[in-house]
Amino acid sequence: MNENNSIADIRKVYQLQSLLEKDSDPDPIKQFEKWWQNAIESKIEEPNAMALATSTASGKPSARIVLLKGIKKNGFVFFTNYHSRKGKEMEENSFVSLLFFWKELERQVRIEGKIKKISAEESD
Repeated sequence: MNENNSIADIRKVYQLQSLLEKDSDPDPIKQFEKWWQNAIESKIEEPNAMALATSTASGKPSARIVLLKGIKKNGFVFFTNYHSRKGKEMEENSFVSLLFFWKELERQVRIEGKIKKISAEESD
């Protein structure tokens, strides 16, 4: 890398919106639904794409992109193969993190929590 292509030089200052607690819904799912609607109305490409971070029982992290399939009052739904690496890691360690990055809206949403399988009926 030469001096004219410094990584620091490509830094963008994000000023489109600010986040104030007084303007936020106390229910995080309701707040997410407002931002979700914003993302849909903005017609950004694949607003349902999110990074899913898992880790092994010993704490070795792993992240990949998955697609949101639904929003429920108690969480977020996505599908995966139970025999995949992420499926095995979630079986070993049920705590995960999700990250939505909506560049066009200058917004990212981090979600952390414990994962559980939905019913077979819901999955079908």
